[in-house]
Amino acid sequence: MKGQRAAAPRPSRVRARSAAIGAFVVLAATVPAAASAAGTQEVDAELRYVCALPSGRQPVGVRVSAAFPDRVEAGEAISPVDVTTTVELPADAVADLTALEAATARAATRLTVGVAQDEAAAEATWHGAAEPAALPGAGPLTLTATGDVPSVTGRSDGDLTFSAGNLAVDLELGAADGTAAGPGTLTLDCSPAEDTPKDGLLATVRVGTDTAGPSGSPSPSGSAPKAPAPSSGTPGAPQDRQGDRAPKAAGDPPGAAADRDAPPCRYDDAHPPTPASLNAYVTGYTNVRKLKGASLLPPSCMLIEQGNPVDGPPDPEYLIFDTASTADFHYEGRKQTPPFESTFLTFGFTPVTATMVLEQTGPITIDSRIKMRWSDFRTITDTYVRAPLVLRVTALEVNGTPLDVGPGCRTETSLTSADPDPANHPGDHLVLYGRGEQDLGLPATGYLLLSGGSLSGETTVPAFTGCDAGGENLDRLLTASVSGPGNLLKQVQGQTCSIANPVFGDEFNAPQCTRDLQPYVIPVPER
Repeated sequence: MKGQRAAAPRPSRVRARSAAIGAFVVLAATVPAAASAAGTQEVDAELRYVCALPSGRQPVGVRVSAAFPDRVEAGEAISPVDVTTTVELPADAVADLTALEAATARAATRLTVGVAQDEAAAEATWHGAAEPAALPGAGPLTLTATGDVPSVTGRSDGDLTFSAGNLAVDLELGAADGTAAGPGTLTLDCSPAEDTPKDGLLATVRVGTDTAGPSGSPSPSGSAPKAPAPSSGTPGAPQDRQGDRAPKAAGDPPGAAADRDAPPCRYDDAHPPTPASLNAYVTGYTNVRKLKGASLLPPSCMLIEQGNPVDGPPDPEYLIFDTASTADFHYEGRKQTPPFESTFLTFGFTPVTATMVLEQTGPITIDSRIKMRWSDFRTITDTYVRAPLVLRVTALEVNGTPLDVGPGCRTETSLTSADPDPANHPGDHLVLYGRGEQDLGLPATGYLLLSGGSLSGETTVPAFTGCDAGGENLDRLLTASVSGPGNLLKQVQGQTCSIANPVFGDEFNAPQCTRDLQPYVIPVPER
């Protein structure tokens, strides 16, 4: 009878490779610690928001509940627990969803929370996810989202405040037969109503020595810091809608864009402009549903050729035009994004960095339908962006040690979405949707090709191929861990620069181009 052989110790490189795979397929979520034993304050704040829906901006009730510690020591992490964001959509908002033939809605919430102590201020994003809910035949719809939130550390003595700011509600819409309804996904951008009490203050946590007044209140001297007022995010202001951020370079305008937190974005001899040429930066996040995480797309350059408007179908209520534009990513002469890195923690302690790019496999198309209503000259623009893009993994590092994944580690085909018009747009490609609206004489809201804004969609990550790390094929493992449907995306495009008619800015117009004809606006990603 033979005895069982003892397992040989695994070489360090094999252990490192296993850690890398674990890190790549388990994006680290923030797991809060238990509330401080010094005492807990329960927060249940009723807030009022105004949200942009297909029919216009409507009031929405929001309730945020959480448990905070009463007091912590300087340098001790503050980790809110039992965080719940409840959104009540009024009956008119539900009617907007049913008009899209939706029968169910699955919500994911993104609440911006301002954190302030003394002169220091920062923002955190509280994410929540809700179970699918059936749309009622009449009355409001209540969506209750829960999730873990990042911890915050006060480095010195003094009250630290948490205040609710802008809110985004990502809705995954389903039809009665289980297929996607309408655009598939819809993002409601919400800002605090003007009459929101106490500037959205959620909680005050005392940090350090006991020099403040009663728990959860400012000191009698009034020296406690005031939380920064939440940004309005009013869709009517393009710079708020896009997350406008000017170049860092001194003297721009009228100087060139030299020191900016984005790659160069200009036409050159290999890509000469035409009278219809535009350029713009795009950025955004892509959720990975299996991993309960997200990947950030850094500011990336797009070169756009704007199409000429043609008459759309006749309509007694609207004057309709259609435009078909094309676009390409542009990075160091290639049709791809810049390489972007994400760092994760395997099993909570091993740091791993993955480097990735998105590469085009064909032209990106931008199809817009512009509808102007005769009765009041209100304009509605629906835009679909179709992009054939493969995801390539170029490098992995485990605790600073590089691991070879091979030169061809990528998805087998493009990221794919359900296309609303598959007969005219066959093949594998990603689909993003945005809607812009404008009343005569008022600023536009939502997404327009020229002024930018947010687009959203949902994609399936295909199987991986070519992922050979030192002779060990990792295709099946990455496919099982990452690939699959239901991954939400949100892309933000900045204001375009028109190469033929650049706007450098003056007392009447905000700048759109730098003097060397790069986009002036670098958008900030939204989740």
